[in-house]
Amino acid sequence: MTMTRFVRTFIALILAIAGTLARAESFDHSLLDGLLERTVSSPDGGRSTVVDYAAIKGLQSTLSSYLEDAAAVDRKAFDAWPKTDQLAFLINVYNAATIELVAKAYPDIASIKDLGTLLSSPWRKDFVKLFGSERSLDDIEHGLIRGSGRYDDPRIHFAVNCASIGCPALRPEAYSGDRLDSQLEEQTVLFLSDRSRNRLNGDRLDVSPIFKWYREDFEKGFRGADSLSAFLATYAGPLGLDGDVEKRLAEDRLKIGFLKYDWRLNAKR
Repeated sequence: MTMTRFVRTFIALILAIAGTLARAESFDHSLLDGLLERTVSSPDGGRSTVVDYAAIKGLQSTLSSYLEDAAAVDRKAFDAWPKTDQLAFLINVYNAATIELVAKAYPDIASIKDLGTLLSSPWRKDFVKLFGSERSLDDIEHGLIRGSGRYDDPRIHFAVNCASIGCPALRPEAYSGDRLDSQLEEQTVLFLSDRSRNRLNGDRLDVSPIFKWYREDFEKGFRGADSLSAFLATYAGPLGLDGDVEKRLAEDRLKIGFLKYDWRLNAKR
């Protein structure tokens, strides 16, 4: 082995060890993983899910322990994690906090919106302890995830869960940094495959209002997509589109409409 090859191999080994150590110091999501596995189920192969909030009330200590552990994470330590671990952590904390918020009020609510007031939505309540302060769900999603400029992955909209039927499925496992890309991709494909929320209607493609509310996120160049049509065209298969319809969508010649959002609770009945 030449000296140059030796140096390159040595550097690669050091980088691999550093990556392993960084991963090892990241957060343990096993408490949330076990809770989701026990309380989340799907009637249609994962395109939608129902949550057993009654069972979660009986597992409140587990959920509280998870959120307390998350609250103890130091911001500097978090910033040193790989970005995939950071994003998985933020998505998991968002979902765990949402579940706890709903479970505490269940069964006396029909929608997460019932937990808000005329002046303040439930997403603006400061109740999630994170990085040394109390934050709202909006702070986590729109500030730490979308507003940070670190991640710029529109697929997060199919991962953060608002406890509603219209929302993309709550994944029955925690997100993890080493599998995050495949998990986000699967959530995206499952959601776009759901004809109750995304479907071709004659000469118009009707999709979830998520694409209206967060349109700018789908037009920032993810996989080269600089328009909503271009993003959706990359998932023509899950949307059930082919031939001329797929081509028209890719060329931004297919009209896009937005369906109504179902805010009813995604509770097991």
